[in-house]
Amino acid sequence: MAATGFSADPLVPRMRPFGTTIFSEMSALAVSTGAVNLGQGFPDTDGPPEMLAAAAEALRSGQNQYPPGIGIPVLRAAVAAAQRRFWGLDYDPDSEVLVTAGATEAIAAAMLALCDAGDEVVCFEPYYDSYAATVALAGAVRRPVTLRPTADGRYGFDPDELRAAFGPRTRLVLLNSPHNPTGKVFTADELTLIAQLCHEHDTYAVTDEVYEHLVFTDASTPHVPLATLPGMWERTLRISSAGKTFSCTGWKIGWASGPAALISAVLRVKQYLTYVNGAPLQPAVAVALGLDDRYFAELRAGLQDARDRLSGGLRSAGLRVLPSEGTYFVTADISATAAEEDGVEFCRSLPHRCGVVAVPSQVFYDDRDAGRRLVRFAFCKRPEVLDEAVRRLATLEAI
Repeated sequence: MAATGFSADPLVPRMRPFGTTIFSEMSALAVSTGAVNLGQGFPDTDGPPEMLAAAAEALRSGQNQYPPGIGIPVLRAAVAAAQRRFWGLDYDPDSEVLVTAGATEAIAAAMLALCDAGDEVVCFEPYYDSYAATVALAGAVRRPVTLRPTADGRYGFDPDELRAAFGPRTRLVLLNSPHNPTGKVFTADELTLIAQLCHEHDTYAVTDEVYEHLVFTDASTPHVPLATLPGMWERTLRISSAGKTFSCTGWKIGWASGPAALISAVLRVKQYLTYVNGAPLQPAVAVALGLDDRYFAELRAGLQDARDRLSGGLRSAGLRVLPSEGTYFVTADISATAAEEDGVEFCRSLPHRCGVVAVPSQVFYDDRDAGRRLVRFAFCKRPEVLDEAVRRLATLEAI
């Protein structure tokens, strides 16, 4: 065949490091082996019945065409009301709230809107896998700061390492708290330092707070939105979504909140990504955001029980379990049971050895060595599913 002059891989070089996600690989492995899938972070129960009923009614009542590009008014008003109710943050629903196709689109649109080629993005590793990809899409450069377990197992970072990550090309800091995959909730002192550096370097902050309502009663600190700190509202784009709080990850209804200028910038990019999404689901999420405090308390309590149920099983299997203060996830150190394996090898062998799927944390790091012996398990599953996983983990033998 004659040479065409085209590369064997037509993908642009900056995106070549991003192949099939680890979630796809592990989920396929769960199907092929019949393993209990504790890899991908989605619940196996539906959300609140009031929300589901509202979605069904919206479908039947003809709310099936394009919604406004910024999102339907009732959802934007509900988002603004919820942020005032829970965090004391005031946003104008008409100009300071934008509905997106999940938090993932909000993050991508923010990176594309706010970063130019060569700009630098400070982030904390391990990080959710879309962060690195969206920074690359923007042609920007990530400057990761590594979170490491401290003496009590809770994750922290070196303040000097964070200071060194900021420089003349820093455009923004990308912060996820409560944090996936570690379950860390950033402390007041840590947030104060981040805010101080944003002021010193005149940078924006983009905060991924999708687990804002999933902080457990034994956490060392409550969740505090960075935007609530002095002088940070004006420079922070705050992102959240319905998926985790209301057990509807497949709906992909998220939102970004911030000063009108930031929202306008993100909207001008977002309109060329999905344009709009989920017309009949948006009013249903508005209903969910207005549920009383009991719903949020029961959700947290159920997830905390699930965390404890799985953590106990992991310890019994010989794994060191690190504290999880929130989110859907708990991290285990495999050093005691897998003397020679790294996390990727361990997770690929685990379904065959005991019929459970997890995700290797090292795929969330630039510094792969920092996460080499760490594995993430999702506990957002029904009690009987977790009990079966624990039963199978009890058969795990050290290698």
